[in-house]
Amino acid sequence: MPPSRDLCLLFDLDGTLVDSEALGYQGFLDLLPELDDTADNLVRQYRGMKMAHILADFEARLGRPMDEGFEPRYRKRVAELFESSLNPMPGTAEALEALPYTRGIASAGPQKKIRHALSVTGLDRFFKGEHLFSCYDIMKWKPEPDLYLHAARTMGYRPDQCIVIEDSTPGVQAGLNANMRVLLYEPESPYTGAEPTHRFRHMSELPDLIRNIC
Repeated sequence: MPPSRDLCLLFDLDGTLVDSEALGYQGFLDLLPELDDTADNLVRQYRGMKMAHILADFEARLGRPMDEGFEPRYRKRVAELFESSLNPMPGTAEALEALPYTRGIASAGPQKKIRHALSVTGLDRFFKGEHLFSCYDIMKWKPEPDLYLHAARTMGYRPDQCIVIEDSTPGVQAGLNANMRVLLYEPESPYTGAEPTHRFRHMSELPDLIRNIC
C-alpha cells in the first residue's frame, strides 16, 4: 500500500523506536565510573535533554571539565553497545508495517547515530534516508519546535498534517510548540510535563490510535 499523502508521522528515535536510552547512559558510566550511578537512574534524570546540558551537569557532579576527546570516545562506546545490544522497542516493526503513512524521524542524536541504530535494528527499511532529521543538522534542540517544523517543511507537510510520536518531556513540548498533534509513548515511567494529545503504552496500540484520531 503506498503511503498516504494526507498525513505525516514524525517519530523520535531513542526510547521511542529503539530501546537505546539505557545503553546511551551506560556509555557514560563505562567512561565515567566515578559518577557512581545507574543507567536507569540517569535515564530518568536526563531523558530527552540536550547533550551539552548533560555534559555540563556531569562536569558539575565530578568537579572537573570533560577533556576535549570525551565526546568522540563516548560516541564510539555507544556504537559498540548498539552493535551488541540494541533492539527495537517491542512491537515497533509490526506497528510500522501497519501504518500506511509518510513517516520520518526527528532525533536529538547525530545523523550517524540515527542511521546506525536503524541499521542494527532492521528498522531502516521503514524510513527513507532523506526523511531522517537531526537536531545537529540545524543546531536547534527540543523543546524548541524547529526540528519538527524543519522535518515537516522538508517533507512537504503542514504542521496540522503531522503527528509526533515522542517519549520525553522536551520532545512532547517540541511537538506541541510546532502546533502538531503529539502522541506520548509511555511504556513504563510516569510522565510529567506538557499534556500530549494522547498517550499509549505499547507500540501495538499505535496503528488503531492513529486511525481513530484522523
